[in-house]
Amino acid sequence: MSQTVHKLPETTLSKMRAYYTHNLESAPNGALFRAKTSNAVITAYKSGKVLFQGKSPAAEAEKWINSEEKQAAPEKAFPETAAAPPESLLSGSHIGSDEAGTGDYFGPITTAAVFVTKEQMPLLKELGVKDSKNLADSTIRHIAKDIVALDMPYSILTLHNPKYNQLRNQGWTQGKMKAILHHQATCNVLDKIDSAETEGILIDQFCKPDVYKRHIASESKRVPQDTYFMTKAESHSIAVAAASILARTSFLQKMDQLAKQAGMTLPKGAAGKVDQAAARLIQAKGKNYLDTCAKTHFANTSKAFKRL
Repeated sequence: MSQTVHKLPETTLSKMRAYYTHNLESAPNGALFRAKTSNAVITAYKSGKVLFQGKSPAAEAEKWINSEEKQAAPEKAFPETAAAPPESLLSGSHIGSDEAGTGDYFGPITTAAVFVTKEQMPLLKELGVKDSKNLADSTIRHIAKDIVALDMPYSILTLHNPKYNQLRNQGWTQGKMKAILHHQATCNVLDKIDSAETEGILIDQFCKPDVYKRHIASESKRVPQDTYFMTKAESHSIAVAAASILARTSFLQKMDQLAKQAGMTLPKGAAGKVDQAAARLIQAKGKNYLDTCAKTHFANTSKAFKRL
């Protein structure tokens, strides 16, 4: 029997007890309550820890921890749960990591990590490397070629849609997927360099650092030493900015391939035009085809079926 444990605030525990009113069972000593659903048996303790056990414990836990991840990018650049990266990191040689495609219905998640030395930073700035959100896609593709041509270790990973949907069905949150991708990409780059060369690793923060570390630990992995997190890191770190450009370029390339296979344009994002495209795709290829090119748990799927 698989299980997962999360420590949740008192307000969340109260909401959980009310939510599971019709699923409550006899609770063991020291527990606040126990409930049973089709996914898992949920046991909440006075310490705030909640044990999820059963067929799909992660899927049940996601109902309560997903909001924590979505709200985990506070206005402060450095949350209290993580040490701020030292100035020497941002101005010195370091690894930067960023991802693309997480908010897009169509297309995979792509993640890139790049090691940039202090000496290479001025050149990257001359090439126009900065936050990819402030660059046109055509410019991003051009700069990415220049980055790849330079002698700097990098790693680009792609989580294709079929695997993404499979992991979702197994109870993985998107936050956990991103954490594992960032971890693997940065470790790939670490394997290519002498660890003494770098001041550390900077990850563009998408969840609280302690949540990130729990995701990594759940797969029996360890976060490398001197790993830091920063919101909007691509605006402060040239290495993260370079990674964001490589990740975005890889995402665009994969989108081009998926559109060619589908025989139609696949819009980016998750707005109304995406619903329309998904509906046309269902009519042309069948509903199962979405699994090959879309993140099917997005609300766009149900909206597409309503359009049919």
